[in-house]
Amino acid sequence: MKTPAKNTEPSPETANGYRILVVDDDESQRSLLVSFLSSQGFSVTAASSGEEALTVLGGALFNLLISDVRMPGLSGLDTLRRLRQENNPIPVLLVTAYADVRDAVGAMRDGAANYLEKPIDLDELLESVSHSLGASDVMKISSLAELPIPDSVVAQSPQMRRVLQEAALVAPSDSRVLITGESGAGKEVVADLIHAWSRRSAAPMIKVNCAAIPETLLESELFGHEKGSFTGAVAQRVGRFEEAAGGTILLDEVAEMSSGLQAKLLRVAQDGTFQRVGSNLERASDVRVLAATNRDLEKEVSSGRFREDLYYRLNVVEIHVPPLRERPADILEMAHRFAEFFLKRKVRLSPSVISCLELYEWPGNARELRNAMERATLMARGDLMLPEHFPKRVSEAGRSAEREVGEGAGGSRIDDVERVLILKTLRENAYNRTETAKTLGISRRALIYKLRRYREQGHATENG
Repeated sequence: MKTPAKNTEPSPETANGYRILVVDDDESQRSLLVSFLSSQGFSVTAASSGEEALTVLGGALFNLLISDVRMPGLSGLDTLRRLRQENNPIPVLLVTAYADVRDAVGAMRDGAANYLEKPIDLDELLESVSHSLGASDVMKISSLAELPIPDSVVAQSPQMRRVLQEAALVAPSDSRVLITGESGAGKEVVADLIHAWSRRSAAPMIKVNCAAIPETLLESELFGHEKGSFTGAVAQRVGRFEEAAGGTILLDEVAEMSSGLQAKLLRVAQDGTFQRVGSNLERASDVRVLAATNRDLEKEVSSGRFREDLYYRLNVVEIHVPPLRERPADILEMAHRFAEFFLKRKVRLSPSVISCLELYEWPGNARELRNAMERATLMARGDLMLPEHFPKRVSEAGRSAEREVGEGAGGSRIDDVERVLILKTLRENAYNRTETAKTLGISRRALIYKLRRYREQGHATENG
């Protein structure tokens, strides 16, 4: 029996005294974990298999092992059991897909410190690492330095700043990222930032809208084709994966892909190779893959419309872009920027317009707001925006909320008890207006109307 490894002693050569070994057969997942944990001050070593991890642990001291569960050869669970058989007490943190959760829970009995479900939440990862190490001085994500946000990107709300923080954390790695959110919420903006903040920023950023290209042509669009490979293929064509060599490709509306194309995309995601249509030649793809969708891919997987293995390949990290109605602090700033873009000068929004913009639900998100501001600049004669310059659905938003509040309150003055209850519920829901409205049983429009009145009275209605 081997002498027990003393992996609990910190190494003096690291920034915060902790060394972590990350083991995963997926290079993208390894890259993400190494990049993120290194940014938090840890000394991180990577291994691509359970066998390699055991070899590394046999010759060096580490404070924590983070291992994927499903791997060729020794699985994460096998690696854990081997360590315990050798009396190695190193804390082990397992990373698992939801299908493996039962095994992971069972592994807790074998000495695993904890387990995380994919896609990994970086806050949860950092908390688990800190807990496993007993480290109270681990840097928190919220303490990162100010982000280099381009002037064209609006991130006044804490929700959007959180999204940009996540983008900045994953950008330095080559990890695949799934960007989710409603249509028009800003998924493409986030993808652009990930590319701009990455080491691939000097290389191409290629975008493919999978929903806008007929299924019969999408394979050729992505992978290219040889001359004569199908009717109309009068010349050889280089695909978008080849065009993006060394850079990044964004597969927008990826859920619209057919099952056949999903299988071919899985191959690129797994081993970085593909074939042009009509060719047997294997081609390598040095491309970082970002995917975006407005659908719930877990539901698509459950219904059989999307491959489970592809979902986990694409979803190393998921970044969710909240809808505009949940980012009220961004609405007015975006409105001003859109209007000034179209008019090429400063504009003024009347108080009634401000109410309408804040109260309207914006089902089309930033795209709808941009179109509304373009219309308003065309209809206005000067630089003052009035409700009549906007689409009727927007200009009616304020009046509808006023009517609802009046009916709900019986026309009486909102009393102190109601105000205290609403503001208390708002704080309990972390200032999320949508959740607060659901808790109170009123519409979000009515809530915003009430909050605007409270704000005018000097009450705090925003976090910080």
